[in-house]
Amino acid sequence: MTPRPPSEDSPKKTGANAKKPAAADKTAAGKQAAAARKAAGKKTAATAKRSAEEKAAVQKAAKTPKVSGKKAGPKRDTVTGPGATQPTVTGPGVTDPPAGEPGVTGVGVTEPTAVSPSPADPPEAPPFAGVESWDRERLLGGTHHDPHGVLGAHPVPGGVAFRTLRPYALKVALVTDGLRAELDDDGDGFFSGLLPLREIPETYRLVVTYEGSVLETEDAYRFLPAIGEFDLHLLGEGRHEQLWKALGAEPMEHQGVRGTRFTVWAPNARGVRVAGSFNYWDPTGYPMRSLGSTGVWELFVPAVGEGELYKFEITRPDGSKTLRADPMARRTEVPPSTSSIIDASHHEWQDASWMSARALRPAHEAPFSVYEIHLASWRPGLTYRQLAEQLPAYVSDLGFTHVELMPVAEHPFGGSWGYQVTGFYAPTARMGTPDDFKYLVDALHRAGIGVLMDWVPAHFPRDDWALAEFDGRPLYEHEDPARAAHPDWGTLEFDYGRREVRNFLVANAVYWCEEFHIDGLRVDAVASMLYLDYSREAGQWTPNEHGGRENLDAVAFLQEMNATVYRRNPGVVTIAEESTAWDGVTRATHHIGPGGFGGLGFGLKWNMGWMHDSLDYVQHDPIHRRFHHNEMTFSMVYAYSENYVLPISHDEVVHGKRSLVSKMPGDWWQQRATDRAYLGFMWAHPGKQLLFMGQEFAQGAEWSEAHGPDWWLLDPAYGAEPDHRGVRDLVRDLNTVYRHEAALWERDTEPSGFAWVAGDAAEDNVFAFLRYDADGSPLLAVSHFSPVVRHEYRLGVPDDVPAWHEVLNTDLARYGGSDVTNPDPVKPEPHPAHGRPASIRLTLPPLATVWLRPA
Repeated sequence: MTPRPPSEDSPKKTGANAKKPAAADKTAAGKQAAAARKAAGKKTAATAKRSAEEKAAVQKAAKTPKVSGKKAGPKRDTVTGPGATQPTVTGPGVTDPPAGEPGVTGVGVTEPTAVSPSPADPPEAPPFAGVESWDRERLLGGTHHDPHGVLGAHPVPGGVAFRTLRPYALKVALVTDGLRAELDDDGDGFFSGLLPLREIPETYRLVVTYEGSVLETEDAYRFLPAIGEFDLHLLGEGRHEQLWKALGAEPMEHQGVRGTRFTVWAPNARGVRVAGSFNYWDPTGYPMRSLGSTGVWELFVPAVGEGELYKFEITRPDGSKTLRADPMARRTEVPPSTSSIIDASHHEWQDASWMSARALRPAHEAPFSVYEIHLASWRPGLTYRQLAEQLPAYVSDLGFTHVELMPVAEHPFGGSWGYQVTGFYAPTARMGTPDDFKYLVDALHRAGIGVLMDWVPAHFPRDDWALAEFDGRPLYEHEDPARAAHPDWGTLEFDYGRREVRNFLVANAVYWCEEFHIDGLRVDAVASMLYLDYSREAGQWTPNEHGGRENLDAVAFLQEMNATVYRRNPGVVTIAEESTAWDGVTRATHHIGPGGFGGLGFGLKWNMGWMHDSLDYVQHDPIHRRFHHNEMTFSMVYAYSENYVLPISHDEVVHGKRSLVSKMPGDWWQQRATDRAYLGFMWAHPGKQLLFMGQEFAQGAEWSEAHGPDWWLLDPAYGAEPDHRGVRDLVRDLNTVYRHEAALWERDTEPSGFAWVAGDAAEDNVFAFLRYDADGSPLLAVSHFSPVVRHEYRLGVPDDVPAWHEVLNTDLARYGGSDVTNPDPVKPEPHPAHGRPASIRLTLPPLATVWLRPA
């Protein structure tokens, strides 16, 4: 790590004639070198050609040639004539190599005799070893595309030129193969020297002296690119499915040296440099090289490793500069700080059995009930590792098969709930490190719980340290401002038509699944991606090439993302939050639909229509519900058009919408009863279930990310605790019966798995239907949304079931109900009803759902 710059009152060396520190070497060799320097003259930093006077001075000193540069370094003796010995490297700071080493005098080697050049054949002036003015200006200005072509070691006539840019250094020495040579101070942090070597040494080190410290380090500019040609090829084609292994900050060993490879895609930049805690945020000495047409910039920095902060300083096309966080950063500072952090994973996964088993059955044919949580507020103040001690046990106790986590990716504003992402490859640092998050996922898997996460590829915020106009021009966003600006959220939409941007997002989906063992991605705001006219008026959008409103680039991206994720990660499910009637959201990408599009390839889709309709129904007073009966039945008209999830998510219990139980009309008893009946209806309806935290125990207040669920409602010291505990007990039992009754999930996506019994009993506020498993075994679900008891209520049933047994009743006393039940097996009668040859008579509890199965 570079020591801190000198203080304001410390002597600094700037300019070509800056004085060198007094040499400690007072030997004859040192005096000889000093005399040679005096005779040779000096070259100013800004001069590209030597003056006639300098050439004359060099010729006059030809008998004692020196290491060329602005100031003399180690002396190189010129030897001519028959029998001349090898050149000698002497001078201040040059240590003797082992005796007899080829090309260098040492102990026991005779000092050569200098031969004067013939007046008729004057010697050539030693080549200039320093940095030419045009390179110097570009390096200092941060606009050099090939710093490795200037800095480092380079063969030149007369030997090897070594050049380095070390701001604030007092002096720099080079050490290689037993040789130590002081480099010339060329001013402005540049140091150079010419050593009489036949070839560039395989290894060498720099000894850099700062005020109060000395640092010995590798030269970052002696290394070949640390990214392979195949990686660059895939990047150029936009097909690098493990992009995070090619771009970003990667701690590694390169050419036998430990350090960090920095790579960033910035095709419009005039120059890119790395700034960080390891160089005190002064990027001057860390320019990156451009790797051609890929737009990738690269630099391997030795001795820099995990935990260091960094950003990229980008010189825009107009010459201005911007300091940007790494788009590929795998770890970030805790917001509101914005730096990226070099990170490497050390987590050892212990979920092999879970990972191998999850692919045995696709999600739409398996039990799938989801507990959605907001990570930062589920138990405010807990870290990832502390959550790992509490969350798996809680979710397991309630019987949910999966958790859905929001937010995961890093975001600057907590109030956005993670839907305005700035760190697409970094778990939010608010609760710990990436390895800490892996620990949480691992703990959930070991408890038998799948992990879904909210994923947001629809847009990103305009923060000037993140993705917006990343390299000075639209890059991740569309170049058309009308296409780039998201009309609802003040954000920017991705340019899905650019292959590198698609690659960034597709690889990001793969990254979460492969690096963090995520089992599913719930993709946010898909509708806003699919339509060019989304939230736009006429004249504010341009039709696609076919004259339609579909965003063809977004369609292609979603298809590619889904196909790639499913191909690479068996058992993973993708879930679309898509609120329109787009055809084929969960259809395979190669199956063309009536609209001419292949399917989008999602595994599941949120059923927003069911959610809106059913919530609208239950919010009506029971006496008025008969006029809205179709709102509960209409979902079955399209239930098999997609593979659905029934979501009661965070969106429905915040911002004035009230909590789930508070939506229900009537007194507190009726509210809880209707809530329980609704949950029973939801768990029996075709589709998977999702319930947001706090709703499992009938929290009365809206959710707020500032304080999370009202856990105090479950405190036994609270008088109404049994009311809330009763709803939670029901949720546990719903999940328990659901898992064991295959009829409730095995044929969710097949019309033959469902049959209405009473779908038109509007006057009674009754809904009754049958669910069937793969073997044809039925389950009867009856929901009654009136606050009265209906005795001897007749329902048609199959005549091949000898008796029906009640397996769940939301009106049980232990749930907080009135305990109206059907305690004994109910036998069918040969009395036709609802188009069936047999029927049963049930007692329907008030505001309740009852499930029965064959006894």
